[in-house]
Amino acid sequence: MPQHPAAPDDQGGLLDAFDQVVQAIVDLGWACREEDFDKPTECPGWTVKDHVVRVVASEKAFAALPREPMGPARQAEVRNQFERLVDVEVAARRQWTGRSVISELADFHQHRMSQLRSLEVHLDTEIAGFFGSRTTFGDQLRAQITETWVHEQDIRTALDRPGDLDSPAAAVLTSVIIDAIPAIAAGEAGIEPGHAVVLDVTGPVLARGGARVLEDEHGNRRGEELFSGQDRPEGDEPSDVTTVQLTTEALTRRAAGRRTTEEIHHTITGDAEAGRRLLDALEVLSPAPRA
Repeated sequence: MPQHPAAPDDQGGLLDAFDQVVQAIVDLGWACREEDFDKPTECPGWTVKDHVVRVVASEKAFAALPREPMGPARQAEVRNQFERLVDVEVAARRQWTGRSVISELADFHQHRMSQLRSLEVHLDTEIAGFFGSRTTFGDQLRAQITETWVHEQDIRTALDRPGDLDSPAAAVLTSVIIDAIPAIAAGEAGIEPGHAVVLDVTGPVLARGGARVLEDEHGNRRGEELFSGQDRPEGDEPSDVTTVQLTTEALTRRAAGRRTTEEIHHTITGDAEAGRRLLDALEVLSPAPRA
């Protein structure tokens, strides 16, 4: 069963996905009353406005623009240098109105998309990542899409305005997680050698990904892909598999660390402990700082 809708894999499609998800946040912001920007989200200590600022900060970091002057950070919320920079951006706009923050995002994003579409780069072009690391333009773009879409869902949840669960950005995030299943199963999840696990995403984005864990003579474990969310052969699922079913929304909340395994609705068929370990290890996206 191919993933549906499929994640864009070309440069134009990925840029369109990025444009759409940021514009969705802008549209949500313009529809907010000022008091809505102060509503708490599933990231303790973070308001709707804070998430918008985080998107602004991330876009500007992606563009390698100068940051705001470094100032004191709320240490309880800061776990690495990137989180410190984000915290400084949030603090710098603490007294701004919500509509001012949305206006900043709207204006900068329009300029940024024009710049991105005119760059003479390809998805596999090596670029400087955050803090001197090296990455590719494609990997950085996918990371921006998934992070921004998670923040869109943070905002939607706080405002009780669900939506965009079948968007191109949702498809990109789902594809990223499905591709990571072999590594997760053999690594953090600690699935026993010889056992297979499958993640079944029931929609609105539909996808299935699975892996069997193998162990070599040196005790090293690796996950062997059973099939991908894109090209699963019919009838190829093994009989000893543990399957975890959950929705696109539950997948996003768990993978982003917004909710624990116990806090999301899911169904496990097979080894309940293996399924729980897979879900516990599914936190593969960078979570927002915690208070």
